Amino acid sequence: MNASVASTRRLPTPHAVGEPVLLYDGRCGLCARSVQFVLRHERGSHRLRFATLQGRYGANAVGGHRSLAAVDSVVWLDASPDGAAGRALVRSDAVLAVLEHLGGGWRWLARLGRLVPRMSRDALYRVVARSRYRVFGQDGSCLVPTPAQRARFLE
Repeated sequence: MNASVASTRRLPTPHAVGEPVLLYDGRCGLCARSVQFVLRHERGSHRLRFATLQGRYGANAVGGHRSLAAVDSVVWLDASPDGAAGRALVRSDAVLAVLEHLGGGWRWLARLGRLVPRMSRDALYRVVARSRYRVFGQDGSCLVPTPAQRARFLE
């Protein structure tokens, strides 16, 4: 599957148009910790929104990209300024988009990561993804956003 997917279908956007959204597995302990990491380390604007794949927003957004129907991966969604669906990145491309969003040294790490062929990056991503429940648990309830952060979660 192509990691970057374009679609003309509109994304469900209960948030400001043009803000990126990170979809993650709400039952995954690693995913919950990763979201906490992003919340702690992001610089500049805090425009990134979060939603679980299992939630209403996540299901509608993935449904808006036909080729993402079977994806159980982290997904980075960019909405275009007019609200139409922009690019959808999955697996290692989504992780690199998050690192790019964090800025600073993380941006440089993302740029280095892009030098590695996607096939190799995604193979490593799949190895981690296969063992994520066993190693990090299957209950994402450890993610407790602060009241200020809660507004950035779509559900």
